[in-house]
Amino acid sequence: MKSLGFILSYLSAGQTRRNLRILATLLALLVAMVTIFSTAFHEIMEYEGQRHSWPTAVYWTLVTMSTLGFGDITFRSDLGRLFSVIVLMSGSAFILVLLPFTFIQFMFVPWMEARAQSRAPRALPKDLGGHVLLTGISEIEESLIERLNRASIPYYAIIPDLGEALKLHDLGFRVMVGALDDPATFCAAGADRAALVATTLADTTNTNIAFTVQEIAEDVPLVATANSAAAVDILQLAGCNEVLQLGEMLGEALARRVLAPDGRSQVIGEFGDLLIAEAQAPPAMVGKPLVDSGLRARTGLVVGGVWDKGRLEVARPTTVPTVTSTFVLAGTRSHLDAYDDAFATQRQPEAPVIIIGGGRVGRSAGRALAAAGMRYWIIEQQESRVRDPATYVVGDAADLAVLQRAGIHEAPSVIVTTHDDDINVYLTIYCRRLRPDVQIIARARLDRNVSTLHRAGADAVLSYAATGGNAIWNLLSDDNTLQLAQGLDVFRVPVPRELVGKTIEQSHVRDATGCTVVGVVARGQLYANPKPDVALSADAELVLIGDDQSEQRFLARFPGATTRGRATAR
Repeated sequence: MKSLGFILSYLSAGQTRRNLRILATLLALLVAMVTIFSTAFHEIMEYEGQRHSWPTAVYWTLVTMSTLGFGDITFRSDLGRLFSVIVLMSGSAFILVLLPFTFIQFMFVPWMEARAQSRAPRALPKDLGGHVLLTGISEIEESLIERLNRASIPYYAIIPDLGEALKLHDLGFRVMVGALDDPATFCAAGADRAALVATTLADTTNTNIAFTVQEIAEDVPLVATANSAAAVDILQLAGCNEVLQLGEMLGEALARRVLAPDGRSQVIGEFGDLLIAEAQAPPAMVGKPLVDSGLRARTGLVVGGVWDKGRLEVARPTTVPTVTSTFVLAGTRSHLDAYDDAFATQRQPEAPVIIIGGGRVGRSAGRALAAAGMRYWIIEQQESRVRDPATYVVGDAADLAVLQRAGIHEAPSVIVTTHDDDINVYLTIYCRRLRPDVQIIARARLDRNVSTLHRAGADAVLSYAATGGNAIWNLLSDDNTLQLAQGLDVFRVPVPRELVGKTIEQSHVRDATGCTVVGVVARGQLYANPKPDVALSADAELVLIGDDQSEQRFLARFPGATTRGRATAR
């Protein structure tokens, strides 16, 4: 019955009906040709004095048209031989049309369409739920998909173009074909059963998508990106629960990585009451193992990691910071205040920070620095982008004279914010050669260029893709991770069964995985920087800090653990 239904639906399709009409016309033409040639066969044979039956005439016509030519029946006259040539040529030409058309239209094309349908369906299974719907595959979606795969959350990207959908499928993405402005597409995608719908296209397109989705799934969380500030209100009116201005978010995050000139801690994220901060290694701790610094006893802080020339190292008791080291600190507000009281100096503000690139990201970084009381210069090639001449240097940052006008030899930090990763690598190398001691913070458009920028000399790199992917991930549910920088996360997991009853010291989490325990959540309360002798209960949760490899090692070492907990980037 299913096969019969498929055949009936296939035959009822518009293109199929047209093909059947063409086939019927060709078959009618074939019958007419056989009739005419068979009649002519009889007449010419009578002319030559030969007699054959009508079945023989049809037999000879078909054998000749199909080029088989058995040779059992032949003409003797020139007229008969000329007629044979006409039948042979016309039959060959006709068969070259009829057979390929029949094979292609009724066998090959349906097979290809069925194959394409399995690779890029136009509807998702009815029993699918809790999935994430995307409206394209860009660098942001790729970063998000990596996290979704890690958490085993299904996703599908809705692609309007079949060719593009098939190409993405072959690259390993889950795709569905459909028009983004058609409610039927989102009905077929099960939008009303989805956990989240995310769109990162142009503002006008995002607005149309949001309004379309809200018609059929008004209770499903919907997140969109906005390129302009004016679009935020419109997108919210269209139905978006959250609107992300990623350029502004990335600019602020880059500015937060600029180390305070007086050595104070800079808060870069929060995990409930637990604050994550960065601070330059104090002179009093340079060259000494962390175990001899007495940092925890004096401030209550935990050093979760150490950045040094773009490399993140797990902070161990034997770690020896250098003059170029930056601490990743975890603790409460009172812990950070104690750190600032103990190690901050009274240095006067230094020369302005240099921001290379006056786009949305660069301008956002400048506003964040100004809010923190720090001066800056923005180097921008296009005069049309200049907002305030008092804070801009117009010119090419690859020109030494332009960098000198911006104060490259005195600047404490350089923030590289252009949209082109190749240019960012080029400028990072250039600035590092000019100033080996300057702090360089770079933006990467693609995740794969993060390591390249680190090798080029950047002290910290933030990826536009990872910023967007992480922001959407943090809106998916309460199971969230705080991404401090590219490759550095704070995440929360239930205490693995293997560690229940053991103390933090006995668990050897840092030695086994590289992750550092910076908090314990018990009975709904977060205890920051617990002491090593605290026993872990079955209903408690661990708050860990580590890079991507450390997190993967932890999840592999304790397969029952899953990341949990809401985090907020600042």
